[in-house]
Amino acid sequence: MHVYYISILLFAIPLNILVSSHKKTRTTRSLCECELYAPANYDNDPQMKEVIENFNKQTQQRFHEYDDRMIVERKQCKDKCDKEIQKIILKDKIDKELMDKFATLQTDIQSDAIPTCVCEKSLVDKVEKGCLRCGGVLGGIAPSVGILGGLGTYGWKSAATAAAIDFATKAGIKEGTAKGIEVAIKEVIRNFSLHTLGGKPLKAVITSETYKKPMFFVGEIMTEYNRYLDTGIDKTNGVFSVYEQLLSGDSFNITKSISATARNVATKAGKAATEMTTQTTNTITAEKTSEILNITTNYFTAIISSVVAILIIVLIMVIIYLILRYRRKKKMKKKLQYIKLLEE
Repeated sequence: MHVYYISILLFAIPLNILVSSHKKTRTTRSLCECELYAPANYDNDPQMKEVIENFNKQTQQRFHEYDDRMIVERKQCKDKCDKEIQKIILKDKIDKELMDKFATLQTDIQSDAIPTCVCEKSLVDKVEKGCLRCGGVLGGIAPSVGILGGLGTYGWKSAATAAAIDFATKAGIKEGTAKGIEVAIKEVIRNFSLHTLGGKPLKAVITSETYKKPMFFVGEIMTEYNRYLDTGIDKTNGVFSVYEQLLSGDSFNITKSISATARNVATKAGKAATEMTTQTTNTITAEKTSEILNITTNYFTAIISSVVAILIIVLIMVIIYLILRYRRKKKMKKKLQYIKLLEE
């Protein structure tokens, strides 16, 4: 349609306006009631075919699952029925056997036939409890033997070692003293050619209290030198005459030389005594310690052997107890099953 619009510019402008309806048109797909169930609508529709196939698959799967479940349930039901039938048959059989045994029992039971001790236990029960008690007692004794025996042996070893060291020390001192006296006598004879001091033999004068005292030797030898000066005895070939000749009769130097030699005698005697004491002490200590070690080793071996023997006995007792206990429990279990079966 052509519409002419007159504007204020006084000329006509042709406008082409398409006039159309403002109502919305809906596109629908519908079947009439007579064609709703037509086979052609189902067979030719691909979506409907897919739905039908899925439905058939699910239906078949459910039927298969149902069949499998029914097979399992039938088997379980059959097994249960078989067990019940076996129980009934066994119960009837046991009832029949019991009735037969009761029928053969004697009803005239005498009082003498009743045992004097109804609660008397069997030999197996006695052995089981005896093994348990013995195992407990011996199991408690074994650690005590090991601990007390070890402590006692260790204490004896310590005391014996201390006694051996004390004995070795005393023996070393004794031997060292004898050696020191011997060296002192030899040195006096070698240095001064004296066999007596103060008119007494050297063995009587040089004792364990004097052999290593320098002033003792200085005093005794100077006394002999003074006696030599007073009496003049042995002026020809004595040691003191040699000192007189070498030192030209100088009394001060002679006294100094004699005193130094006398001190040297005591020093050598003391050194020899110390060396002999140390050597003897070490030797005796080593010998006694070795003897003590051998004795304690034998004791420890005996203790360990005793403990091992006790533990072996305990182990055997426990094994016997466990075997008897297992057999007793097995019998009791069978008995309870039998009683339960009778009650059913």
